[in-house]
Amino acid sequence: MVSGCLHRLVKALSGCALMLHAVAQAAAACSQPLQAPVAALGLSVTVTADGTGVGGIYPELLRGLDASCRIEYQVVPRARQQRLFEVGKADLLIPASRTPQRDEYATFVPVLSGRAVLVSLRPQTRAPVHSAAELLERRELKVAVVRGYDFGPEYLQITTALAAQGRLLPTAEASSVVRMLDEGIADVALMNGSILLGAMLEAPKLRGMVARLHNEPLPELPWAETGVYVSKRSGLSEPEQRAVIEQIEALTRSGRAWAAFQKRFPPGSLNDSIRPRWPGKEEGSDAQR
Repeated sequence: MVSGCLHRLVKALSGCALMLHAVAQAAAACSQPLQAPVAALGLSVTVTADGTGVGGIYPELLRGLDASCRIEYQVVPRARQQRLFEVGKADLLIPASRTPQRDEYATFVPVLSGRAVLVSLRPQTRAPVHSAAELLERRELKVAVVRGYDFGPEYLQITTALAAQGRLLPTAEASSVVRMLDEGIADVALMNGSILLGAMLEAPKLRGMVARLHNEPLPELPWAETGVYVSKRSGLSEPEQRAVIEQIEALTRSGRAWAAFQKRFPPGSLNDSIRPRWPGKEEGSDAQR
């Protein structure tokens, strides 16, 4: 009889321990800080001059995560940011366009829609470019890109072809692209136009060039989702991954991201490169309030 009582007591205590563990897990969505290497990306991600402070639209949005899901940022070049995420040494990739390659090792949480366009600075005497095929034929045009950027299969096809022609000019960051365009080293850049615009607005020395910015959309480069990737390869457990994904999804549905973009950029300047995921619905209307 005593042994039976002891057995029931042990079973009850085990049940309590499991319940307490579940409560603790629910209370703390993340067991440790989330690792997020970042690179300056216009106004989406900003970095202080000394490289220690991180801000911008995406970090501000992610401050809404559970208190246990504190993010530790490390400032690195964009190509290294992508590499660290690929090999599982980062929990988050912020921000990023959705691509088939990234979908293999991470879960994508869409925030907005975006696309790459041809970006140049006025004045210019060249004829406009109407398609990717025309861009590849115009061998006199040098094209700048930022290493580590990936706007989908179509973008990679175009940049691979340009590299084979010896016309691709990779650089480490968006501000360098602005200078290359201004100095005539590159004729055009291939990227999301809001990134260059944000780099200009962020840097006082570049702000005077905003009026010269010119976008040329190419029909071969479609609108695609852009947002945050949560790694399947880092140390996050599956419950932690789900918790982080659900929280980011809730934040994006609030419309805060699109409202932040509209607040920081001149009216109409995002038309060619960024738009809400649901035009005319909750996210768009929230942004107008």
